[in-house]
Amino acid sequence: MHIFLIGFMCSGKSRVGRELAPLLQLPFHDLDRVIEQRVGPIVPFFQRKGEAAFRAIEAEVLKELTNGSDAVIATGGGTPCEGDNLALMKDAGRVVWLDVPLVDLMPRIERSGGDRPLLFGLKGDRLRERVELLLGPRLPVYRKADITVVADVLPAMVAERIRAALDERQLR
Repeated sequence: MHIFLIGFMCSGKSRVGRELAPLLQLPFHDLDRVIEQRVGPIVPFFQRKGEAAFRAIEAEVLKELTNGSDAVIATGGGTPCEGDNLALMKDAGRVVWLDVPLVDLMPRIERSGGDRPLLFGLKGDRLRERVELLLGPRLPVYRKADITVVADVLPAMVAERIRAALDERQLR
């Protein structure tokens, strides 16, 4: 069974995934890194080809990973919101939403979110407005996850929360 980590940009999906995979004795895949192996750095690709081209490759790579052996897979912030991606993930395993309150998320985005294609070059109020604009329609999709884990602590602790939640679900 695959474990898919979803959540907004800078919610810690990649870092938590690297912590979670050994706990579950599964390999780890970062969807964005797999995409980069095919198209090069995402920001220039996104700027040259546009979001639709990126989302098409993202969906293709996601399908390939779900057809592979069981793994922990960190998705992009918009991955579950596009097409049939969420249904595909739910059919292939458990979907875990890393829920980070906006008050905790914004400092993370301000520190390291500037390299994200949808936030590129934004700062201050314009950055916060863009985050809120993107987050609004994504939240109802994220809430459809099988498991929600508040991810406001260190990645190793979030990984432990996920493992406990997965263990609890298997006992039912």
